[in-house]
Amino acid sequence: MNTTSTAINFSIEVIPVPVSDVERALRFYVDNVGFTLDVDYSPNDAFHVVQLTPPGSNCSIQIGRGITDAPAGSLRNVYLVVTDLEVTRSRLLERGVEVGEIRHKFPIDAWDGSFSPGLDPARRDYASFADFSDLDGNTWVLQERGYRKHAASNGIRSGTKPL
Repeated sequence: MNTTSTAINFSIEVIPVPVSDVERALRFYVDNVGFTLDVDYSPNDAFHVVQLTPPGSNCSIQIGRGITDAPAGSLRNVYLVVTDLEVTRSRLLERGVEVGEIRHKFPIDAWDGSFSPGLDPARRDYASFADFSDLDGNTWVLQERGYRKHAASNGIRSGTKPL
């Protein structure tokens, strides 16, 4: 085996999301969740691809006809990482997305899979979560990372909200 070879780099570019109604899903992801429409291409009735990208992400999703044989609503727990979970959840709720309550890992230093309600009191990276589903039942997990750095660079003290 050659151990002097260079590492292979991989990058996740697109995640297919199985939906039952392409136009309805397009409206949900653009109008309610805030994804950007990149591509909407349908050369015939059997094939339709819509590519959408979450703001700030290098990875997109694709919905459509003829792009996956997975049943609509079968995608589970794709993580969307955000800097301020509380603000993100609030904005999604305002846009009509049903977002679950915020929860955090507990006990954080010896995590066993348990959660407690609310944000992690120290706003540690990877510790706080909330969930939502699209109209077909595909599930998404919002995870907070970078809040303390974001708060420090914007003059926000822990436990306070930006003006």
